[in-house]
Amino acid sequence: MTDPQQTALTPEHMAIELASQPEVWARAAALTAEQSLMPAAGQKVAIVGCGTSWFMGQAYAELRERSGQGVTDAYAASEAFVDRDYDAIIALTRSGTTSEVLELVRAQRGAKRIIGIVGDVNSPFVDDVDDLVKLPFADEQSVVQTRFATTALTFLRASLGENLDQAIADAQTAVDAPLDEELLTAEQYTFLGRGWTVGLAHEAGLKMREASQSWTESYPAMEYRHGPIAIAAPGRVTWMFGEAPVGLAADVARTGARFETSSLDPLADLIRAQRVSLERARAKGLNADAPRNLTRSVILSE
Repeated sequence: MTDPQQTALTPEHMAIELASQPEVWARAAALTAEQSLMPAAGQKVAIVGCGTSWFMGQAYAELRERSGQGVTDAYAASEAFVDRDYDAIIALTRSGTTSEVLELVRAQRGAKRIIGIVGDVNSPFVDDVDDLVKLPFADEQSVVQTRFATTALTFLRASLGENLDQAIADAQTAVDAPLDEELLTAEQYTFLGRGWTVGLAHEAGLKMREASQSWTESYPAMEYRHGPIAIAAPGRVTWMFGEAPVGLAADVARTGARFETSSLDPLADLIRAQRVSLERARAKGLNADAPRNLTRSVILSE
């Protein structure tokens, strides 16, 4: 039965925000002055966030460290071990009001350099950091994050020296391309990644759960055959972000599940998963702008 509270509004904000990603990615990639605020190569860095921001932090940490720019660790803000020899902390938050992020930043203020990346530039967070990257053009009205998260990661990728032209072009392809009906109607989804795309896999799973209350799981790709593949079956989808491990597609095919992959930049492929989550929400009569039990920001009472 459809929850009447979930059908009050058309999920128009998520749809508009999702489709705007190619444009806002291009704006973020061009923020060269702001990119100069990021930690210098060789510095030891912790990046913290909650939920979606944590997953984007995981992707950045892998990219920065693998590119040889220095030790980089990603933490959920509530579980961060930042009392170590980090040269800087990057705090990522769309709203600037998330309790765990504010608590961590205020506890570390003056002890370590703190770089904030935020969507809402009128939030209290802006006064609690040493340097601030403002992304108000990527802020959102929908509770379910799409463009802020991917735009923040685009900015972070650009700060590492990546050329994002192809990723932005791929994002437009992901926005425009038709979605296969089998992707929209599957019973269950498992998202996989390797290296920096593990964070994307976790984020895809979260989007599907938030927006459409779908049954989703996410894992590092090489862990999938260590148990989780037992869930694969006809009518279910195993979705790989980036290049798959050798033999994985064939192993999934033998289960009867659909193995989904793409030649698009993996961050652009995440847009396709966002679109699937939105379409599934619509099909169920759910309001993806305001999922049940969720708010735009988690603000804990004292």
